[in-house]
Amino acid sequence: MSDLNDLKDSDDADHGTGAPIALRLLNEGDLPAYKALRDAMLSRHEQAFTSDAETERARDALSYRVRLHPQAGGKSLFTLGAWHDERLVGALTCEHENRKKVLHIAHLIGMMVDDDYRGRGIGKRLLRQALALLRREPRLESVTLSVTAGNQAAIAVYRQAGFTRYGHLPRAIRLSDGRYYAKDLMSLDLRP
Repeated sequence: MSDLNDLKDSDDADHGTGAPIALRLLNEGDLPAYKALRDAMLSRHEQAFTSDAETERARDALSYRVRLHPQAGGKSLFTLGAWHDERLVGALTCEHENRKKVLHIAHLIGMMVDDDYRGRGIGKRLLRQALALLRREPRLESVTLSVTAGNQAAIAVYRQAGFTRYGHLPRAIRLSDGRYYAKDLMSLDLRP
């Protein structure tokens, strides 16, 4: 990715308290905070994530290093974090495959906002900034994501950003109690 560290986000206030919410790319020193947020979100909202809380809880924080940037050895282009003072309160990861036929497609995964900070526009800001970063990369033409069907708040945020549904996967995830949840598959053209 080109020049990802030059983040600018014009709306830097938490509208609930007036305290600043800063967006920035995560680095290796942020991984313990990322793991703590992720573990909490997976435990509280198991229907929203494909990963399960028990398996992820067993992972070491450094195992998420592959989510930071391509040089870390994974498929991730970046993970963007939302910070309130020293607390990570939201995150969104963007992945990209290196296979030639799909070099033009990015994938947003793992959107999460701490329960105490929901309803304050943090998810919208993370999404807006991630899309701005993706649009800077000339080779990227589209971005995809999946969202739990029925999660109307998240779906509304994605639609407002221009995403459209291109598919629906019934019984996409099965929880430990046997309940199934469907996923809606959405995409956005980065070069309209």
